[in-house]
Amino acid sequence: MSAPTPPSDANPDLAAERTHLARAREALAQMRTQTSDWRTVTGANHVSTQYLKQMLYRRAESLVDNPAVPLFFGRIDYAASLGAERDEVVHVGRRHVSAGLGEDPLVMDWRAPMALPFYRASSVDPMQCSLRRRFGFRDGQITAFEDEPLTAGAATGTSQILQDEIERPRTGPMRDIVATIQPDQDLLVRTSLDQSMAIQGAPGTGKTAVGLHRAAFLLYAFRTQLSRSGVLVVGPNASFLSYIGDVLPALGEIDTDQQTVQSLCEASSGVRAVTADESVRALLLGDARMAELLHRAVWSHVCLPTDLLAVKVGHRVLRVPAPHLAQAVEGVLSRGVRYEAGRVMLPQRLAHQVLLRLELQGETTDDRLQNQIARSPAVKAMVKQVWPQLKPTALLHRLFTDAEFLATLAEGLFSAEEQTVLLDRMPRKSPAGRSWTLAEVVCLDEIVDLLERTPSLGHVIIDEAQDLSAMMLRAVGRRASTGSVTLLGDLAQATTSWGSTSWYEALTHVGHPEALVNELVEGFRVPGDVIDYAARLLPVIAPGLTPPRSIRHARGELVFELTDDLLAALAERVQLVSAREGMIGVIVPDTMVDPVSSALRVEHVVLGRDDAPQTSEPDEADARQVEAARQVPVEVVPASLAKGLEFDHVVLAEPAGIVAGESDELTGLRRLYVCLTRAVTSLAIVHAQPLPRQLG
Repeated sequence: MSAPTPPSDANPDLAAERTHLARAREALAQMRTQTSDWRTVTGANHVSTQYLKQMLYRRAESLVDNPAVPLFFGRIDYAASLGAERDEVVHVGRRHVSAGLGEDPLVMDWRAPMALPFYRASSVDPMQCSLRRRFGFRDGQITAFEDEPLTAGAATGTSQILQDEIERPRTGPMRDIVATIQPDQDLLVRTSLDQSMAIQGAPGTGKTAVGLHRAAFLLYAFRTQLSRSGVLVVGPNASFLSYIGDVLPALGEIDTDQQTVQSLCEASSGVRAVTADESVRALLLGDARMAELLHRAVWSHVCLPTDLLAVKVGHRVLRVPAPHLAQAVEGVLSRGVRYEAGRVMLPQRLAHQVLLRLELQGETTDDRLQNQIARSPAVKAMVKQVWPQLKPTALLHRLFTDAEFLATLAEGLFSAEEQTVLLDRMPRKSPAGRSWTLAEVVCLDEIVDLLERTPSLGHVIIDEAQDLSAMMLRAVGRRASTGSVTLLGDLAQATTSWGSTSWYEALTHVGHPEALVNELVEGFRVPGDVIDYAARLLPVIAPGLTPPRSIRHARGELVFELTDDLLAALAERVQLVSAREGMIGVIVPDTMVDPVSSALRVEHVVLGRDDAPQTSEPDEADARQVEAARQVPVEVVPASLAKGLEFDHVVLAEPAGIVAGESDELTGLRRLYVCLTRAVTSLAIVHAQPLPRQLG
């Protein structure tokens, strides 16, 4: 491996690469110009015109150039002597760039098969390539390059450019990792669309990035299929989705939907979750047994007719006895359709029984007459009696307020004590008066699916999946009932009492028990000293997992400070760290957010709030704009919102307080593990209370 070539206009290779970059930018601008007249296109009719306009608009948006981001980050040289069709140089970048039809691409999309050797080729298996070149960039311009020969016997070493890119300070939301994808990550990214999987990833292993790049790869490799069925990314909260929101657009993919479990279930049910359940009740509401209880609740409303059906047809009154009506109802039930579909089918089945009696009297019947009978008042009344229309909110409200109704349905599922927990402590008279909880809204989503099948997407990616209850996993899984899923997470970071204890269990709930389970243990972002310290908790919080290991050269910084004045020490530590480059996260127990925010002497924002940057001077804070808050490098982070985020420097306050803030010690230690592993460069632990004994 050659040392990085320093910037020098006298270096002919460096000059040639800069020229190629300039040419590629010109070609990309020309590609976008060719699609910029989307407003003037016309099709054969109004529908086709709107479709063409939308397609060209999205194409134009995907071709927007960011001058601060390089169009290519690497290069591979195919060699005929190694089996390639011809000697060929391929520049690898975030999107395909071509000078015109029939021309070789100036930049090859990283997802294309020809770009694969950039990630997987080695001197043992060069994959028809003689050389891999990595580029160093600053502000979108080439500053250096580094060559790695791939011929047999070539010396191997560590790429300094690769290390510098991995350890580059964080300056905003999550960025893509196309320049640093490792072979084991690449295998997961390029797994076929029809293969579902779970990725168990220790902190800093890039599991979230792998999931997002998998979405980008699938949209490239299966674009025709997924343009119809769609791709959904599910994150734990809105802050997390904002953090990852720029990754896919940076890769040219703007059509992926990003949601939380809460937003999905609120949209389907039309009900907003406005409060939280007690943990014991939430645990029951999230239990897989709730699916069977809700199934019983819905289908308990179907009954067999006990009265005959009398329908007037012309001058005749035709009567169908109850046993024949029961056969019609049972015939619909045997079809295994959703509740609403059965309710729509039943009038036709009842009308068919009437037609049979007409035909026995020698009358000629047809579909028009059958439809007329199906719409008759007598048939409508019978359907209303034996297969009534249901409203999800009314049904769930009754279930949690009518003890007798619940007891009948819950027999053999929930004990009497559990039923008491499920029932409302202060029942409201109607659903309109309820303050719905998230766990209840997830149950509403289950009922909605029992009534009418939830449409399926082509692929669903679920991040932080270990924190989802069985019912939440079912809610997300039915969005991929005919598609595939990718579950991302870390069992050691499970911070809910209802979370999964194994990936096989989670995959079963999500509807894909056949999926593969993969494990990432090599950390690229969390420093070695930090991850080793946090791993002291693993024997308690996740004894079955492989301890993570950092592959970074820099071991990072780990500082401890015991103090009698916690707020003053925190303020001093944050002011000291704020002089360094990169983002700073001040992670604190949730109950300490306001005191810590008031004590800090540097400009900062509080994660999860939409207000302006905070300082010790309120008047100055009031003058700031929300948009400016996104540029402030210091964030006060409640421990409950730290998951999935990373910062160059973390100042962690009172570990014992973070543990005590959870409902039980195990969950608290897992929360602490999350908070300890958010640092990319340095971690300072400031505390007044003794550290948890598990940290030794």
